[in-house]
Amino acid sequence: MKFIKNNARIAESDDASLIAQYKSSGDLEVLGLLYNKYMHLVFGVCLNYLKDEEQSKDAVMQIFEELIKKLRVHEVQNFKSWLHVLTRNHCLMALRKDAKNTTISIEDTFVENTDFVHLDMDDTKEKKLTVMEKCMETLPEEQRISVDLFYLQEKCYKEVADITGYDMLKVKSYIQNGKRNLKICIERNSSE
Repeated sequence: MKFIKNNARIAESDDASLIAQYKSSGDLEVLGLLYNKYMHLVFGVCLNYLKDEEQSKDAVMQIFEELIKKLRVHEVQNFKSWLHVLTRNHCLMALRKDAKNTTISIEDTFVENTDFVHLDMDDTKEKKLTVMEKCMETLPEEQRISVDLFYLQEKCYKEVADITGYDMLKVKSYIQNGKRNLKICIERNSSE
């Protein structure tokens, strides 16, 4: 077991020296060496979140481009963990962006005046998204996290329970109550 711990320390110190070398030189080859060690893990996380191989490959390249800037300004103690968080956040933002583009439905009554629809389509979507985001923030933490994982990240009840550590029955309750509270909040704020 000591051997594994020592190897982990050596790997971390190797990462730290590569980071220091990249920060001082700006040499992308050095950054490439560092990133190459973890690229398979980055791809795995992307594939887990995005569920699409091509989109995950693109994300791996986009994350490398982010690293070029971010690694120069951030103090990173544990590169592997930091990279995992960066990757997860990148994927969540991509999913959120996709969700904004695909989940907004326009009611039949709104579509009656086509001139109005074409002029204000983006503005209406933006308002609805803003209301939904504000309402998500008002939910209790357990409900917000459970609703986000279940509806936006399309996780099943078991996955939500595994990720959050909440009991399965609690997860179902948080999702049901969160959905109801979200609907009430959206209806209240849309009429204003």
